[in-house]
Amino acid sequence: MPPVPSLPPHIDCLSMPRFAADDVETVRAAFLSATPIPLRQTWRSATEDDFAPGHVRTGWRDESLLVFAELTDADVFTNAQRHNDRFWELGDTFEMFLQPAPGQPYVELHVSPNNLRLQLRFAAPPSPGSGPGVDPFETALIRDDVFTSTTWLDPHTHEWCVFAEVPAGVVAGISSPLAGSDWRFSFSRYDYTRGREQPVISSSSPHTRPAFHRPHEWGTLAFRGAAAI
Repeated sequence: MPPVPSLPPHIDCLSMPRFAADDVETVRAAFLSATPIPLRQTWRSATEDDFAPGHVRTGWRDESLLVFAELTDADVFTNAQRHNDRFWELGDTFEMFLQPAPGQPYVELHVSPNNLRLQLRFAAPPSPGSGPGVDPFETALIRDDVFTSTTWLDPHTHEWCVFAEVPAGVVAGISSPLAGSDWRFSFSRYDYTRGREQPVISSSSPHTRPAFHRPHEWGTLAFRGAAAI
């Protein structure tokens, strides 16, 4: 039976007070009231046997998007050794796709378990037929550091977590207040296990096939005021 299509998520992303970002429990507590966004395999009629759940929560402060991902993982590892390596080929990877408006250029930002970062900007979704000698990765690569992140690994609970802060200017091209704006978004992951030939991939978007560069299937982040206390 083919999978049943679902609507892209619409998330009210609420403003957050300042908190200490160097302790995972403090970060987890700060995001507790934020809507959890599950990572799924909507292109399949049933999840793979080795699928491990994960979810992402969002918030914002000043002119930055705040993202907190909690990822169950039986074997947390990566062979990535430098920023801007091809993380999705080297081990576990958390990915963020962010677009300021439909049809606009978008960024793809990765974080590896050892807190390395990869940063890409696309004018449009890359196509397989880019022509001989054209590498979409090299064309899209942002070599300067444009966002910050922290990661925590817990081998006892088989989990790793990511906290990322992404300035609005990285996504929209200019630094401006986020309140009242809407972005398209998608979160995804590559979950590798040593001894398994292929990674298990998942996404927050209801993709109809296992391809993440499909902005028409991405969700919406609606930047709103503070959460009610």
